[in-house]
Amino acid sequence: MSVQSHSGARPTLEDVAARAGVSRATASRVLNASPRVSPEAQEAVTAAVVELGYQPNHAARALVTRRSGAVAVVFSEPEPKIFDDPHFAWLIRSAARALADADVQMVLMLVHSPQDQARAERFLAGGHVDGALMFAPHKGDHLLTAARKLPLPVVYAGRPWGSLRGMHLVDHDNEGGGLLATEHLISLGRRRIVSVTGPLDEHSARDRLTGWRLAVGADDETTALMTEDGGFSREGGKRAMEALLARVPDLDAAFIASDHMAAGALDALRDAGRRVPEDVAVVGFDDHPMIAPHTSPPLTSVRQDTTAQVRHMVTHLLRLLRDEPIKAKREVLPTTLVKRASAP
Repeated sequence: MSVQSHSGARPTLEDVAARAGVSRATASRVLNASPRVSPEAQEAVTAAVVELGYQPNHAARALVTRRSGAVAVVFSEPEPKIFDDPHFAWLIRSAARALADADVQMVLMLVHSPQDQARAERFLAGGHVDGALMFAPHKGDHLLTAARKLPLPVVYAGRPWGSLRGMHLVDHDNEGGGLLATEHLISLGRRRIVSVTGPLDEHSARDRLTGWRLAVGADDETTALMTEDGGFSREGGKRAMEALLARVPDLDAAFIASDHMAAGALDALRDAGRRVPEDVAVVGFDDHPMIAPHTSPPLTSVRQDTTAQVRHMVTHLLRLLRDEPIKAKREVLPTTLVKRASAP
């Protein structure tokens, strides 16, 4: 139960400052998580808030600061893909947790059609949110053009298309991950290594393919023969592997550019009577906790820490909102290989 101030009214910021023995401005900075306060002031104000039962008036604060206390998490993808692919569920959950830890409300926005885009632009420009985390990986996405003109800070997941000038992004080392996966297959003595790629209108898919090409030394003709687009879906991964088995019947290894596609590729190999890893060694990408350990056999995969990526994005955005310095506008997180039975 709240403890009322000496006047019997609801405790105010002035009451908190007086109880803590600091100025109103210092109390305000503590409550707004400003870094420009001493540990002693932080402790005193926090104790006063608890003792008085102070609750900030968010509506009044919004009128003064023009802040909503909300951040948009925007996915420019078809709804079926968002809800069918476990990768997106993990991204959304990671964003919700990271923003909740910062006491910020998440507003999830799914944008695919032109109508969705127009509505999203109006909403984002209308002062309903303080900033946005943007997942818009596809080449030619008009939302990227609109996002560059928004009157609010935006942090991007991955490398968006177009000029990167003035843009803030957090990416993974996709090229390095593709190289790491393929070099591991080479180290196992495999020589006919195919790859199932994601859609090449996404930088992440292109970069993973580049890693494979560097490792096997593939020219354009070899790439056309030895790769197939699986669309980052399980069904696409199965269809792509079936096509590669028909085109490269002596294949003995596969780098699959996502775990979701790798699950489908394993289905195709099983249907074709190919043993994994005895006949075909398989490496995926993501190390998704709901997929990689649970395939048959368990999947060796390149790990990209999605939770860390989203938390770094949130940290970047909060620093932009507080006008704090940021060391690097573009951050690239490392990838690592997690070995399991599909390519031990």
